[in-house]
Amino acid sequence: MIEFLLENNTDILQKILEHLYISATSLLLGVLVAVPIGILLTKSKVVAKVVMIIASILQTVPSFALLALMIPLFGVGVKPAIVALFIYSLLPIMRNTYLGIDGVDSSLMDAAKGMGMTRKQILTRVQIPMAMPVIMSGIRLSAVYVLAWTTLASYIGAGGLGDYIFNGLDNAIMPMVVWGTIPVTIIAIIVDFVLGKVEDKLTPNKTSEVA
Repeated sequence: MIEFLLENNTDILQKILEHLYISATSLLLGVLVAVPIGILLTKSKVVAKVVMIIASILQTVPSFALLALMIPLFGVGVKPAIVALFIYSLLPIMRNTYLGIDGVDSSLMDAAKGMGMTRKQILTRVQIPMAMPVIMSGIRLSAVYVLAWTTLASYIGAGGLGDYIFNGLDNAIMPMVVWGTIPVTIIAIIVDFVLGKVEDKLTPNKTSEVA
């Protein structure tokens, strides 16, 4: 195992960087799209229900099937992988954003209104900060999902650590499988830990008052 690592360390590093690029890009796009949508959905519970159902349906599409559906639209490689993983990342982030914003204590909202805050100020200074732990929980969940699902992207020529995992399985080369799997696991643990720390940092002090 160690000998394989020493002989292929440069290639393994390259696969790790490919994996991180696909995962990070997909997750970033998911955050940029899902958080604003989740906020907007709090304006109408009926629309929110419909959008959540559609997102849930997309989430149930098997990963291989969704990746295959991207090929006629975007060809093979990194682009279709990012689009497919972006779609998969949406639901947890959007749902948690909606639940977090919608679940802010009404007394805090009334206090903010009584202080003369505008809707925008209430959103940015009260609702989003108070909802941040729930929003970050959705982002953490999506991050781990995306990191795991990125391994499947190798089937459409996107690269990443999935190349090692599946090529190793196809050719019965266990060191290749191991050194494809271990980095994915370590990266997922590190990312979850770091995002957890970010969540703690962004969580407002429960004793703080609206100001």
